[in-house]
Order: sequence, then C-alpha cells, then structure tokens
Amino acid sequence: MVLGFPCLMLAALVPSIPAFAAAAAVTYLADHYLHRKGSYLVSRLSKVRAGLSIRFLIRQLLLILLLARLSLADNLIYYGAIACFIAFYGLQAPHGALTTLIRNRRRMPVATRNVDLASRIRIPDAPPRALLNRPAEKMLHLDLAAVVGILAGASLESAAIGYTGIGVTVAAGTLYVLALLPYVRGRKTPPSPEKVLDAVDGWLREYRPETVLYFSGSKDSAYQVNMWLETMEQLDTRPLVILRERVILQNLAPTTVPVVCVPGGVHLMNMDLSTVRVALYAANVGKNIHMLRVPTMKHVFIGHGDSDKLASVNPFSKVYDEVWTAGRAGRDRYAIADVGVRDEDIVEVGRPQLAPIQTWQGVPGDRMPTVLYAPTWEGWDDNPGNTSILLAGENIVKKLVQADPAVRVLYKPHPFTGTRSPQAKAAHQRITALIEKAAAARAADPRFTADTAAQTEARAELARIEARLAELAGGADKGDEAEASRDGVVDVARHEETARLRAEWNTAYWRSFPDWEHRVITGAEPRLYDCFNVSDAMVSDISSVVSDFIASGKPYAVTDSAELGVEEFKRQNTAVRAAVILSNGAKELGGLLDAVRAPSADPLAGDRGELKRYLLGPDEPKSIDRFNTAVAQLALKAETRNLGQETRITTGGPDVELADAVPVPRTSAAGGADGVDAG
Repeated sequence: MVLGFPCLMLAALVPSIPAFAAAAAVTYLADHYLHRKGSYLVSRLSKVRAGLSIRFLIRQLLLILLLARLSLADNLIYYGAIACFIAFYGLQAPHGALTTLIRNRRRMPVATRNVDLASRIRIPDAPPRALLNRPAEKMLHLDLAAVVGILAGASLESAAIGYTGIGVTVAAGTLYVLALLPYVRGRKTPPSPEKVLDAVDGWLREYRPETVLYFSGSKDSAYQVNMWLETMEQLDTRPLVILRERVILQNLAPTTVPVVCVPGGVHLMNMDLSTVRVALYAANVGKNIHMLRVPTMKHVFIGHGDSDKLASVNPFSKVYDEVWTAGRAGRDRYAIADVGVRDEDIVEVGRPQLAPIQTWQGVPGDRMPTVLYAPTWEGWDDNPGNTSILLAGENIVKKLVQADPAVRVLYKPHPFTGTRSPQAKAAHQRITALIEKAAAARAADPRFTADTAAQTEARAELARIEARLAELAGGADKGDEAEASRDGVVDVARHEETARLRAEWNTAYWRSFPDWEHRVITGAEPRLYDCFNVSDAMVSDISSVVSDFIASGKPYAVTDSAELGVEEFKRQNTAVRAAVILSNGAKELGGLLDAVRAPSADPLAGDRGELKRYLLGPDEPKSIDRFNTAVAQLALKAETRNLGQETRITTGGPDVELADAVPVPRTSAAGGADGVDAG
C-alpha cells in the first residue's frame, strides 16, 4: 500500500504500461487484503483523507496521466477514459444513497429472538448478501474492467479493447444501482418503526413476561449474560431477556428464552412491561437506569461471578431492591465493605451455573494428574494483585511442566488477557510458547505413548460434529437484523440437538489428544467448566474462577501477586482460605501437587468443604430451586406493592394522594411546628 501508489506515479511519468499495470495490481490486492482482514489501517487512512474512494480516484487520475504521457491526449480513448471515470463516480452517489437507505430502513428499532413477529407484521426478505456486503468496495472495484481495458488498448494500440472495458465498467455500475432500487419501495421495504414497536408491545401483552434478565455491555462482555441463559430457561416464571446493544445480540449464545434488543432508551421506557415483577441485572452499567426507573417491578443485582474483587461490593449495588449472592460470604463482604447495602436486602441463592461442575473423586490410576492454570486478566489499572500473569505466570508454568512426577498442564487465560496491557499480552505469549515447547518435547519423548487409532477416531468424530454444528448454525443464519427477528423463533429440536452435539464435541475433544499432552486453550470451547472437570487441581488468581472451582472440592492454589503475605492475603480474600498460597516465585507449588497425588494426606480437604458451603451455600436444596424461590418471593413483594398502590389510589382519590405527598410538619416540644415560628 505504501509503495504501490508512488510506483504508480513513477510508471505514469516514465511512462511504462507494464510497470503501471504491476503497481496497479499491487494496490488493488493490498486494498482487498486490508478490507478482508479488517485492518486498523483502513480507518487510519480514512482519517488522513486517504480513504477507499480517494485511493481509487488517485489510481484513475494516474491512469489519465499515463495516457497523456503516452501521447494519447488527442486520442478518443483519452476522452473516453475521462468520461468513463466521471460517469462512474456519478453512479457512486446514488449507489451510496441507496445502500445507506436500505440499511437504515431494515435496521429495526427493536431486534428480537424467539419472538413471534411474523404473524403480526410483514417483514420482507433481506436483499441478497452480494448487494449489501461491503458494497462500497464492490462498487469501486468495478472500475477494474475499465483500467484493464484501457491499459490493454494502449499497449496493443486497439481502441476497441479500451472502449469495451469502459463499457463493462459503466454498464456494471448502472446495473448495480438498478438492482438496489426495488428494495427502497413497494413490498420489499420493511414496516415503519412505529409498526414494529406496536407489534413487539402486542407480543408482550400476549406473552406476559414475569422475570426479565437485563443486560448492557460491550462485545467482549457477552459472556456475562450468556452464563445466565440456562438459568433463565429453568425459571418457573415466564422469562424474558432484554439487551441494549446489537453487538451483544450478535454474540448471544443459543437459547429458548425470548430475547428483545432495544438500543434506544426512549423505546425501552415506552415498552409495555407492566406484567414484569422481577428484573435481574448481571452487570452494573449506566444504562441500567432505564429499567431501574420502573417502580412496578423489583430490581435485583445477580452479577456475573462471585469473588473477593472490589467489583463484588460495588456501592452502586445499593440502588437495587435486593442483591443476590451465592452464599454467606457474599453477605459478609457487603457488611465489611459498608457501602450501603443492607443485610436484609441480601439473599443467598447459590450459583445455578455450577451444576455442571463435577465433584472430585481423586486421580484415576490410569492417567497422569492434570493441573489447570486459569489466570484472570490485568484489569483496568496496574495493581499487581490483579493477575499472576505478569509476575508469576512463567514461574508457575515452568515448575508445572518440569514437575516430577510429571503432570499435564492446561492453560486457559481470561478472554480479556492482553486487551489493555501490552506487558500482559507479551507475558501471555511467552507462557503460550513455554507450554507449546514443553508439549513438543513430551511428544518426542519415548516414555510418553499415544493411542493413535483412538485419537484419529476422535478427530474424525470432532470433524463430523463440527460439520453438523456448522450446518445447524448456518441454517439459522439470516440475511440481516430484520430477517433474523422475523424468523428468529428457535427450533426446539435443533436447539436440543445442538446441546447434545456440544456435549459430544467436548468428549471427543479431550479424546483427540493424549491425556499427558500440555494444552493452551483459548476461545469459547471447551468451556471453563469443562476444563474444571478434566483437571485435578487449579492455579488461579483472585476472581470468580476460584469461587466456582471450589464447587468441585479439588485442591487449588492462588497467587499472592501483590505479595501481601499469607495471613494478610487470606484475611482480605475469603476464597483463598483453603488454598495453597503461592508467591510470585511459585516455590509453594509442591504443596498443591502433593495434595493431588495423595488426597488422603491433603491437609486442606476439610477446609475446602467448609469454605464451599460458606461461599456457595449448601448442596441441598439445589441452587436452581433456591433461585426460583427467591424469584417467587420477590415477585410477591412487587405484587403486594402494586396492589397497595392501586388500593390507595382507588380508596383515597387524588385529594388523599396529594395530602400524602405533602410532608406534615412535626410538632416541637414547645408546641410549635419545626421550622415554623410558634408565635
């Protein structure tokens, strides 16, 4: 990209048709590559007035310069080229206007999943993907025919070839514009925003949702709402998920729960949610205010993890009617933090998401122990206690891969690792390199053998499952937001098949490589809890990962990256009270490995059992049952409040309401009213 355009100018000035053609090819390919890769350079070039249209215009102007330097300025092909590029740019104005208009009209005020809109409003099919997928780039590249034709005509001294290329470019551009016209008028246009909102309100009145999971956040925070979807599916009341960003909807996990994405605050506040009695919030964000303002429902902060981080005792939590924690530990955290959350407003409901975590039965005799290293990310500041990756990560991994007797290491970093701190990103890359090097060395060691046939069979099974999952996902992929909302009602049979296949995929994944092979695991699959179930111990940091892992009863270690000291570290962080505490040098790892190899001699086993009950609550009744009970009780409180308001309005009338609204002055001991002169 940097060299191509200067070379174009030099080739035009020399002049040299072959050099110009080569440089033009380089610039075309560079542009195509950058856009396909989504390179940051594309937006940077636009900001310095070197955007896509300008780059194409420069190339075309340089082609005109080339023709002039070839002494073709008096030739009709010269004027034909000028007329072609003027006409071509004239076509780009209606093309850009049409694509923008179509997209804006098809962007609905509310996007949905599992909501029956098709029976209420007519939403036409989306335009073919070929028309609206990167349309500006496609339109501009239509000049390729003219450029090739003019260059070939000039080289062969054949005006006919040049005119042919010019004709193809102008005709193709005209046809592209004409192909877009039907989608801005008639039956191919979607309904107005008002009709869409009325249809959604009609569905809400018919469905009558009772419990809402409300979420707002960035693309990377989608996991925070995804972790609650299965719980919402198991509610005894009618559930609804309300999202505020389209990017979250695009990254939402498959679910049978109705989902409504409402980007506009005004649209949300005008939505008919009169039947909702309980609203659940998975994150403390500013947009929560748009739902918190509704008095007819009770508002609950459920969070997206349970840990000793400061986020778990955010003072913002006092705006909710209740705060639900996993166990007694969450209640005590708020009491110690003294941030305004009252003890009577805290309810212990357990963690329904932890049901898939299996309890430990010891290391089977036929395999090597597995240790999971699952550090959290670097956080928003440079506090050394945020993550172990920076100061301890490499030491931990080195000691684990060099352990004797040997263990297998699984490394699954937090999805945000390295997104803010370049140092954390570099440390993650070094840890990854360490594990991959150790894995390669172990694979070359004759002491470690593999069942090649079984692994080949497992890989074939993986390929089959992934192909079917892609087929299922592809069938559900709609043309655009409007079409996805229209047809987004889940096929229960497909949903159940997908869930079954994901479970089969997980089993096949762990069988597809030797049970002694070190592994770096990134991405959504396998999930963290799947890694828990195949591991015998874990090393982590202060995060909800530790609290969740405690549900397994397995040994674990936590790194004191801030070097507070063992006693102070345990005093400040409840979840580490049954852990092996590691310094940044990780010299204490031997205690963790001893507990894995000899569970009967594990000195912390009893402490882990007590801590599990303290952090997560009792095993019985099940967490989902406690969660449903909490929802039902809070819904009753909301209903009682609403009935009380109706009764007061009905029996008291507006005069009584006004009187109730005016504060009555208190009478002082001297017989006068406070603030009023008795004389």
